[in-house]
Amino acid sequence: MDFDKNKFKMVLHYIIYKCGNKNNVGKTVLFKLLYFSDFNYFELYEKPLTNESYRKLPRGPAPVHFDLAISELITEEKISVKSKVISLNTIMYNYNSLQEPILDLDEQELSVIDDVIDELSDMSANQISEYSHGDMPWKAAEDKQIIDYGFVFYRDSPYEKRSYESN
Repeated sequence: MDFDKNKFKMVLHYIIYKCGNKNNVGKTVLFKLLYFSDFNYFELYEKPLTNESYRKLPRGPAPVHFDLAISELITEEKISVKSKVISLNTIMYNYNSLQEPILDLDEQELSVIDDVIDELSDMSANQISEYSHGDMPWKAAEDKQIIDYGFVFYRDSPYEKRSYESN
């Protein structure tokens, strides 16, 4: 299955709509919320949510098509972005939804995304980056390479989302 740009934009807009107004939610936090939405969904249902590719970077997984999706959402006047300097070498980008997202997501998809938002969206950029470093798919990938979705089936607690108990 190929990358679903429209679905990725829809999920990104939804996440911004739900938690973009939080002071801690900038680019780094959005990267991880998208990553865990995609990878948790894949673990639970063995099929991709958006099929976005994520690259292993020093601060954790980063979606390849993020900048493209953000640019399109801004052009479509669905979101806005503001930047602020938070330290000498750090700029924080805050994203706000300008309208309610139009969703074409089923109940399972929304449930996974909402669970990720509930569980992780209050973390700071540093906290969620550190947390992402413990997830098996990120750990198994080579630096700067694309992270393999298949490694979700080797997750340990607290990352695993389904039970693998034998009957």
